[in-house]
Amino acid sequence: MKKRNSDDTVIIKKYANRRLYNTETSSYITLEHLAAMTREGRDFKVVDAKTDADITHNVLTQIIMEEEARGTSMLPVNFLRQLIAMYGDSMQAMVPGYLDASMDSFRRNQEQFKSAVEGAFANSPFAEITKRNIEMFEAATEAFKSGHPAPASEASKDDEIAALKAEMARLQDKIEKLAK
Repeated sequence: MKKRNSDDTVIIKKYANRRLYNTETSSYITLEHLAAMTREGRDFKVVDAKTDADITHNVLTQIIMEEEARGTSMLPVNFLRQLIAMYGDSMQAMVPGYLDASMDSFRRNQEQFKSAVEGAFANSPFAEITKRNIEMFEAATEAFKSGHPAPASEASKDDEIAALKAEMARLQDKIEKLAK
């Protein structure tokens, strides 16, 4: 029997023996399963099997503690100290909303950045220019590291300029065709 509440949130029961029971799949699961469900965007609620109290917050905190203990530390010590210092502060009530909004904004920016990078290397008219810019940036970085400019022959500069002019002409033709 699959058991969900009205908004499709999966109910997870936690028993006194610390076992977690997924009422959707009728099976026992681990914290790793809950972490995977979170990464997949699945919504779940963890309740104490005896009292029916919502203990989702505690379980999610436990997942974070286990992830941090594995060496995949994401929470800097200074951040943790500042967070602890906020407990009991007059601004404490504002912190959860602020952190939630900040994380949502970070996630949106991450997705936009990923899309932009993927788009830059797709079959777009700017892909070749982007590739050349990265090559020039890498050469400049290498020159900066070594203290000597990267050797570039006059012929290669002329070839590069000619290629850029040809690309610009091709792009101009595309723009003109689109404008018609």
